[in-house]
This record gives sequence, structure tokens and C-alpha cells, in this order.
Amino acid sequence: MEIFDLGVSERKGTGKGQARALRRNGFIPAVLYGPKTETVSLSVSAADLTAIYKRSESEHVILNLMIQNGGTRNKTAMIKEMQVSPLTHEYLHVDFYEISMDQEIVVKVPVELTGGSVGVERGGFLQLIRHQLEVACLPGDIPNKIQVDISGLDIGDSIHVEQVQAKDKVRLVFDTNFTVVTVVAPSLAKEEVAEEVPEEGVEEGEAAGEAKASEPAADE
Repeated sequence: MEIFDLGVSERKGTGKGQARALRRNGFIPAVLYGPKTETVSLSVSAADLTAIYKRSESEHVILNLMIQNGGTRNKTAMIKEMQVSPLTHEYLHVDFYEISMDQEIVVKVPVELTGGSVGVERGGFLQLIRHQLEVACLPGDIPNKIQVDISGLDIGDSIHVEQVQAKDKVRLVFDTNFTVVTVVAPSLAKEEVAEEVPEEGVEEGEAAGEAKASEPAADE
């Protein structure tokens, strides 16, 4: 897996005022932390980070952070969390997590279904229960996706996590043998849809709380 160089600057101040000023100038407030790393406040160019995402083939980008603070020191890291505005899609805050290329980490990887299900051809409905699976491996071995072959699935059949095959040097992480994908009969699928329809007289928003827009970190 390719490691991308990313220049960042150490910042001393914190607070919402400084964070807004950084964003107005095309930068994102960020932090770097890890099990052996003291937390460092940083700023990173939004354009540089966007360019790396466009070049990368994986959502799990490995970065060589080149921290500028008088001199330059390098840290290998991944993005642990990214806060994005739901309205403008602007980056609000980035959490970088320091890693070691020779130490195993746990990440979530998207599931990709392959093949054509026999059950779907017979009128069944395919239900992907888990869109992501947790894997443990070295940072350089993180797969872009976990492929699950559904060609043998008939109506009523399921594939559980224990049946999923990961690539060499990658192991799936799970406590229970949960269902990843299943094919249900048409009648069952219709019943599930009917159960999701709210009762008459229930105002929209009463049955469930409304989602709130993402906010930047409290000190940002």
C-alpha cells in the first residue's frame, strides 16, 4: 500500500475562533495522537488532503505526516476520524492516529458482493446485513474490500462471517457468527417493508428523533 506524504503544521492555539479562521484560509484543524504519542494540535491544507484522497484507491490512507514546527519531524499515521459538514461537505476537523508499519491494527473494510444469486433469479430478495467487516492486519496489508461470493445463495440461505474468506495476512475480527448477507422470500420482504410504515396519525418526526448536523470538536 502506498504511503502519501502530507505536510502539516503544529498549532499552539485552540478554540472555535481559531478553527474558523483556519477554515477560511483553506486549512483544517487537526490533532495527532496514539498509544505512544503525546497529543499534538495541527493544521492541514484541505486541498492537499483532498488530492491524496483522489489519488488513493482506499479509504484507509497511510500518511507520512511531515510536521513543520521550526524543523520537520515525520510521523506515520492514518485518519481515525473525519468531521464533515452535512450541508457544505467542508472538512471540519481531522483526527490522525499514529501507527507502526510492523504492528497489527484493526479497521473496517467494505463488503463487495460477487456472483449472481440463484435465489434472486428465482424471485428472492438479497439483503446485505453487514456493509463493513472488521479486519486485523499490518497497515500495509489492509484490503480495499472483502469480497463475498453469493452465487450459491438460494431463497432462505445466508452467509455468516465464519464462512467469509479473507486474503492472506488478513483475519476477520468478530465475537459472534453473525449474518453478512441473506436471500429472503418475496413474502417476507413485503412483510418487513409493511412493518416499517408508521401508523396513521403519527406525525413525521415523532416516531424517531431527527438527526442532528455534525458539529466540530468542542474546543474547535
